[in-house]
Order: sequence, then C-alpha cells, then structure tokens
Amino acid sequence: MDNLLRGFAGALSLILSGNREVYRIIGLSLSVSFISVAISMAFSVPAGIIIGMKKFPLRKPVIMLINTLMGLPPVIAGLVVYLLLSRSGPLGYLGILHSPRAMIIAQVLLISPIITGVTMAAVKDRGSLIQNTAFTLGAGRLQVLWTLIREFRTSIGSSLIAGYGRAISEVGAVMLVGGNIKGYTRVMTTAIILETNMGNFDQAIAIGIVLLTLFFILNIFFQRIQGA
Repeated sequence: MDNLLRGFAGALSLILSGNREVYRIIGLSLSVSFISVAISMAFSVPAGIIIGMKKFPLRKPVIMLINTLMGLPPVIAGLVVYLLLSRSGPLGYLGILHSPRAMIIAQVLLISPIITGVTMAAVKDRGSLIQNTAFTLGAGRLQVLWTLIREFRTSIGSSLIAGYGRAISEVGAVMLVGGNIKGYTRVMTTAIILETNMGNFDQAIAIGIVLLTLFFILNIFFQRIQGA
C-alpha cells in the first residue's frame, strides 16, 4: 500500500513538473495513433459504405473476413508486419522496422477492420435508399459518397473513436514492430510495462493516469456523438 501511495504521489509530481520523458512518450503515442486513424479512415470509410450497400460476388465471405479481423489479436498483426518488414521479408529493403512508421502500419492493420465493419453495418439498411434519392436529385458519385458520410456521420464518428481507442491502447503489436526504443518508439503502453518491471512505479502510474484520462475523454466524445 505504501508503494502504491508513493507511486501516485510521484506520478502527480512528474505530471505537474512537466517531465520531458513522460511528455515525449505521450506525444509519440498521440501522434502515431492519430496518423494511423487518419490513414485508415481514408480507405476504410469508403470501403465500409461500398461493402455495406453493393451486391457483388463473394460479398458474404468478405463481410465474414472483416468481422473476423475486427477481433484480430494484436500480436498476430504485429507478427505479420514484423515478417513483412524484417530484413528477410518482402519489404525489408525499406528499413523501417523498429520505427514509428512500422508502428503506424501495425495500428492501421488493427483498426481498419473496426472502422470498415462499423461503417458497413451502419449503411447496410438505409444506405441504398439515401443513394437512390441522391441520384434522383442529380448528384454525382462523389456527391453521393459525401451525402452518405454526412447522413451516417454519427456511426462513422463512433467507429473512428473506437479505432483510436484501440490504437492508443495497443501494446503487443507496437512492441513487436517498434522495439520499445527510448526516445524513439516508446509509447505509453510499452512504457508502463517497462517502468513497472524496473520498479519505477511513479512513472508507470503517471503514464497510466494520462492513458486513463484519454480514455475518459474519448468516452465523453463517444457519448456525445451517440446523443447519450
């Protein structure tokens, strides 16, 4: 109990004093996760709309695959990216293993099925009706896509928040492909594990407090989007 109290006291001291190492870790976590969501959003939202509305061969297997990948274990995603980017892998020539870019690739692989799946489920019932109405009014394809995004912005927003939450809380995949290098690829989740193992409970708790605070803020946004 004394260790826990001292840890909380030290954590507050680190946060309030503006500890550079702690804030560097927080900044990297936020930026990597934000970039991952932005990249995933660019193709996952349109893909979710198309798969949810269009009839095409193998549509059911594609939907089953997306639903399966929504629960993809992070270590498997990390392993796939590691094998692709390792020196003997097909993308090893890029030399980006154990870098923030490798971490972004792993997070995109993890969160894209979530964003795609939630968007797909949202447009499945009413998407065709909205599309046909927009075409009747003379809208082009891009205008129809934008109309669908606007109509289903609540569900799409929820999928992006869920994806961001999954990305920023990830530990297995980013540790495999990032290497947990101090000052370069160390993020909040991997730092908590390392500092706890080293007995630096104050720094681990400080980072944990920030991570919990971010989840709390995300939950507030999620409830507002849903109109709760």
